[in-house]
Amino acid sequence: MNRRSVFQPIEGWLTLGLVGLMCITMALALDDARWVLGRDQYLDCLMYVAIGGVLAGFIGPKVGWGRWTTYLIGSIFAALIVPIVVAQVAFPNGASIHDLYDATAGSVVTAYMDIAIRNLPTTAQYLHHILIFALLVWATSMFASYAVFGHRRPLSAVVVVGVILVGNMGVTDNDELPLLITFSVAALLLLIRSHVFDEQSEWLRRRIGDPSTISSIYLRGGTAFIAVAVVASLLLTQTASSKPLAGAWNGLEDGLIGLSRAVSRFLPTGGSSRAIGLAFGPNAQIGQVWTTDQSTAVTIQRNPTDNGKYYWRAFTYDKIGFQGWDTSTSTSVAIAPDARVLDRTADDVSAQGRHSFTFTVNPVEFREPTILSPETPIDVDKATRLTTVGTAGYFSTLDRDGGNGPYTVTALTLVDGTSKGQLNVADLKAAGRDYPAEITQLYLDVAPGSIGPNAQKLEDTIVAKARSSDPIDLADALRDELKSQTYKYATDIRKYDCTGLSTVECFATIKTGFCQYYAATMAVILRDLKVPTRIVQGFLPGSRDANSATEQVPFSNAHAWVEVYFPTYGWVPFDPTGNNVSQIGPLPLGSADPNVTPRPISSGLLPTIPQLASRDPLINRPAIGTTGGPGSFGPLVAALFLLLLIVGGAAFITWQRGPRGGTSADGAYGTVTRIASRFGFGPRPAQTVYEYASSLGDVLPTVRPELETVAQAKVESIYARQILGQERLDGLRAAQRRLRVGLLRLALRRKERPRRR
Repeated sequence: MNRRSVFQPIEGWLTLGLVGLMCITMALALDDARWVLGRDQYLDCLMYVAIGGVLAGFIGPKVGWGRWTTYLIGSIFAALIVPIVVAQVAFPNGASIHDLYDATAGSVVTAYMDIAIRNLPTTAQYLHHILIFALLVWATSMFASYAVFGHRRPLSAVVVVGVILVGNMGVTDNDELPLLITFSVAALLLLIRSHVFDEQSEWLRRRIGDPSTISSIYLRGGTAFIAVAVVASLLLTQTASSKPLAGAWNGLEDGLIGLSRAVSRFLPTGGSSRAIGLAFGPNAQIGQVWTTDQSTAVTIQRNPTDNGKYYWRAFTYDKIGFQGWDTSTSTSVAIAPDARVLDRTADDVSAQGRHSFTFTVNPVEFREPTILSPETPIDVDKATRLTTVGTAGYFSTLDRDGGNGPYTVTALTLVDGTSKGQLNVADLKAAGRDYPAEITQLYLDVAPGSIGPNAQKLEDTIVAKARSSDPIDLADALRDELKSQTYKYATDIRKYDCTGLSTVECFATIKTGFCQYYAATMAVILRDLKVPTRIVQGFLPGSRDANSATEQVPFSNAHAWVEVYFPTYGWVPFDPTGNNVSQIGPLPLGSADPNVTPRPISSGLLPTIPQLASRDPLINRPAIGTTGGPGSFGPLVAALFLLLLIVGGAAFITWQRGPRGGTSADGAYGTVTRIASRFGFGPRPAQTVYEYASSLGDVLPTVRPELETVAQAKVESIYARQILGQERLDGLRAAQRRLRVGLLRLALRRKERPRRR
């Protein structure tokens, strides 16, 4: 038998072509979504990678290799070929094999150093993301091909490739219907062709007439069925008005958002994804698309006579990275209902000269525990958990400590004006630059490489235009410059290539972007001019009818702005976003009045919190995400969705949703120790429950509150013999559900161990 006959597929060359067509369609769908930096050319290589994977899965069974031998050799070829193909993106004009390997390896190593070692919010590398997509396509294609030619199970190939294709289509706004039709036709023909082959084999085995006669019967009938099915489906998509799957996401948004917090720093920015939900967190990655929907996030009941427009703050950030934001090591403390929220923290203020008002927030689609409040929250009628940064306690976020539903907040806001005690430019000039040491430590840092040549030109322009070198004049000049016609507001900047540039340098170069680009640029340049600045994310003022007490705040109002620190006055908000998005006007000039006493700020420190107080948010909660939402969360969720499909989406969602039966304190604690032990982080023999929870919280700071909940319930129910009420059990169940996912991050932290208490 000659060599050619060895590779002659008894299933027919048409079968190989159909498998290749399915896998190429999957690769084209991923390429069309532009998941890596929003550049359509970055994933063009996936089609060739898919062909390579199909050939690897085809050749193995044809030369007599078993499943694992085929996968092993195919993986070796992937390791040799894929890095070269990936690096072609960085060397469009060609390069040596050594340079290609070095580029891909260097991107992977640098990305790991940025995220895992340097603990940066994001990394400027991108080749490692292309490598991951390429390996995903190669592995899927190889599996599909071997399933057809080795296992003779074409349905497995159709399901695996189809899940990735449909999953990608389900989370992107791009019209991929032609690709879905192509895949469907190829898959149906493959199933029919495989069935014909099985029937022919059976006729040969039983010696029933001429097996070839069955081929024309099945193929004619099957082709007619496919044609009718495809045409009918197209007609249905054009005429159907019902939404049978409209509620398919109900109950899954929170799970996807919570799960994405564990890995979103590792996912690429880019793509155009559908909105699934919105989340604010201690880490934000900036993408190229800002998409939110018009559905209502919250409604706010206010005094109908109060006509103020308030920015609803959710989170503040002290660390500004190359392409994202983060929070420093933080402290989380429990606040009792109606207790003073910022008592004895550096951001506590007196009511003198400030406007006090009370409002009630009714969550609609915004299901996050984050408390929304303008400027300075004073008290909340629910139990909350305050997160601050620094030893003095600078506000980071305020969350409900369990429970859901409406909550009532009393807050203080600054009052602009020229009257005695009101805020104006002259008063802020008189505030000077006598900053507390920790303010300069936390809010003046500029990440290396953030300011390139174009950003430096912008900074020089601001220094030249400012009325003086006073912080307020620099802030006003920079805000006015960014809101000028020179800078264009756009929610999709994927057509611009900012590869290798920081967010600030990108915006200073292309002069186009959305609120995250405006805010990051203003914050970084002011910091470089030694003006303490932090970034804020939350919602723009909502809308309400005249004399109405209800303010409607849609997801489309999700926004980012900055706050600048002034001694004795505290944080003053500035919004540099143009296109009439900003609703914060300039301060009145005023005149410095030596008899005006600045509003005092408390210099007290946070109380010492035992055991579970310290928290270091290494793993981010996504960006502001809207799954397409503000900036980058959409691409993150979309890429996360693909990763979930790799490991078995349905099984993983079931895992993270937690136990279906009853919940007990002992069972919840057992879940923690069992999962942690699998990754080498089990409790030590001499550790108490509280000691183990605290030490484990040092390794995974983002799940520290849940660990505290479980540990306290364990001690009270097992050792104190207390019977937990239903509300406590519900909170325990929620904590257990989040921990089942959160503890999986231990797989990434094998080099770190809980320290002995």
